[in-house]
Amino acid sequence: MSNIIIVGTQWGDEGKGKIVDLLAEFADVVVRFQGGNNAGHTMVVKGEQFISHLVPSGILQKKICLLGNGMVVDPAVLLDEIDYLISRGVSVSPDNLKISEKAHLIMPYHNQIDIAREGMKGHKKIGTTGRGIGPCYEDKASRRGIRFIDLIEPEVFSEKVRAVAEEKNFYLKHYLGTETVNPDQIIEQFGKYAARFAPHVTNVSVEIHAAVKAGKNVLFEGAQGTHLDIDHGTYPYVTSSNTVAGNACCGTGVGPKEISGILGIVKAYTTRVGEGPFPSELFDDIGDRIQKKGAEFGATTGRKRRCGWLDAVILRNAVRLNGLTGLVITKLDVLGGLEHIKICIGYEYQGKMLHDFPASLKILAACKPVYETLPGWSEDISGLRKMEELPENAKKYLRRIEELTETPLQIVSVSPGREETIIVKHPFETV
Repeated sequence: MSNIIIVGTQWGDEGKGKIVDLLAEFADVVVRFQGGNNAGHTMVVKGEQFISHLVPSGILQKKICLLGNGMVVDPAVLLDEIDYLISRGVSVSPDNLKISEKAHLIMPYHNQIDIAREGMKGHKKIGTTGRGIGPCYEDKASRRGIRFIDLIEPEVFSEKVRAVAEEKNFYLKHYLGTETVNPDQIIEQFGKYAARFAPHVTNVSVEIHAAVKAGKNVLFEGAQGTHLDIDHGTYPYVTSSNTVAGNACCGTGVGPKEISGILGIVKAYTTRVGEGPFPSELFDDIGDRIQKKGAEFGATTGRKRRCGWLDAVILRNAVRLNGLTGLVITKLDVLGGLEHIKICIGYEYQGKMLHDFPASLKILAACKPVYETLPGWSEDISGLRKMEELPENAKKYLRRIEELTETPLQIVSVSPGREETIIVKHPFETV
């Protein structure tokens, strides 16, 4: 029995979807523990591309997939995703997709508030996806949220919607200057969702406990990345939930003693979508080359990702915050063809070298990346399946990442496909 958490170590988009899809073959249960449809996983299976935003990518491996209580879910988006997967020949039913009764619902007013707020901020916008994630988490924290258990209890749902809508409409109209919502329409619309989702709603904590007790393997997947964490990220340019490994327990209802290993997914370079600091960002031809060759566009928004060299400062930060037991390097093939490859090993600030990630955005803005330069390689590595087959310079690059993070490498992805992967140490066999 092995229970493994997978988290992103950078600002999201590290390739977690492929790795979850890869490892799901060896898991019995795959659980998503936070976030909403502001994140996306892109998976390529036998040449076919699948994109999911809410459903764990383990669904492609015919595994039991759970949406944890730490998530916020837009029911319209989830229904569309279920129908999309079914249309692509993927089996989705109450037997293999279950939703926590404690997960919160993203309501129409959450989306409206999110979009209107960003519009008011102008050039000071945070760069949210406008999916209502933040406003939904706000209501959760202020105890005004609506959960799936409420959705399948019509009288409770109706009462809560009417109470909250009155307040939201005042805010929408008099402060944000935008359209209000009609509670009757919401109640009618969500009543249809209730009929569809009722068979899927369950106590996810109990489901996981039963799986662990039966000796089954459980894979926990997070969305976004460590440096978008609401507490530990580049605040306020962060998401609205805790993305670090510790939230896998809070967001699903399991105790820490059940966790066997924690894998950190590291893109071979660094990217970021939206606003916020990015010390190793490139503004030259190399940055453009990485962006194009890596097809760096957000799976959810389609926005072009900002690209830069690998940043060992944020990686060390992620190792500590998550308690990583292993690293997974993705998109190593994208760096092929570069004469030299750089790694940011620290930040220079007012004549001093910083090795730890600063909390102050003012300090961070004044930091200059300090680079270490390594030789590149020109060989095509997409067809390689063993570490010893990699070009010597590629192996040197990987070893240097291990040294800088003091964390062992377990998997290397050399192209988008599930099979285009080098397994160094199998996570489910070495924990």
